[in-house]
Amino acid sequence: MSTLVVAVVLFAAFLHAAWNAVVKVGENKFFNTVLVTSGAGLVCALLLPFVPQPHGSSYVYLLGSVALQVVYFYLLAAAYRHGDMSQAYPLMRGTAPLLVALASGSLIGESLPLLRWVGLAMLVGGIAGISLFDQTTRQAQGRGLSSRGFALLNACFIAGYTVVDGIGVRKSGAPAAYTMWIFLLTAIVLLLAILFTDRQVFFRYIKGKYMLGVAGGTASVASYGLALWAMTLAPVATVAALRETSILFATAIAAWLLHEKISARRMLAILLAVAGAVVIRYT
Repeated sequence: MSTLVVAVVLFAAFLHAAWNAVVKVGENKFFNTVLVTSGAGLVCALLLPFVPQPHGSSYVYLLGSVALQVVYFYLLAAAYRHGDMSQAYPLMRGTAPLLVALASGSLIGESLPLLRWVGLAMLVGGIAGISLFDQTTRQAQGRGLSSRGFALLNACFIAGYTVVDGIGVRKSGAPAAYTMWIFLLTAIVLLLAILFTDRQVFFRYIKGKYMLGVAGGTASVASYGLALWAMTLAPVATVAALRETSILFATAIAAWLLHEKISARRMLAILLAVAGAVVIRYT
């Protein structure tokens, strides 16, 4: 991977951690999720007329990705509703790259060298370690078990749409438009679900929060769009693994802005993840 691709993926990781923080902060996690996805859909609707459109051969992958991502957002809200972001986020994002690496060999035909597998294992191990440490009370353990269940299930959907989009974006010939259509269609599906269930409650909840949705949505679109662009230049499994260093940014945000304490064991897990990312970069 070139230095430019690595830098772009790391920036995408930072943006991903940022918009997840927007979802976690509010009282209603699912409403926050729909707010962010709606902001992303609005941004994409405004930009789509000005970019080249994807090739027809990518449509089936695009629609498959939308279906997977709708479930992903439901599970994301559920994981954050039942547990802390510092527990659910690393498990979701840390498990997915391993699943992508296992699937991409047979589905995409990409093979990784041994040292890169070692780096991937270090990265996944470090990120999983961040999630598993610091469950100290019975109440926290109970909530953590529920949150980890949703997070592990969601990791399967993250891996699913990552592989699907890794194929689809290459067939599309237009990474920007492919990404925008995913976000626009996903936003429409989630908004329709809200309109048929909790329309009045939802609109009361988001009153005065529109700009937060636009900011979170913009970060979401940019994060995934940059990752998909990187997948056109580097192996999907490698990009997926490096992108999951977003947990490092999420940890930094929690420590700096939320004043959360980071234990020595969790710090060791973070360092293991960083070491894995370095191995991936230079192999």
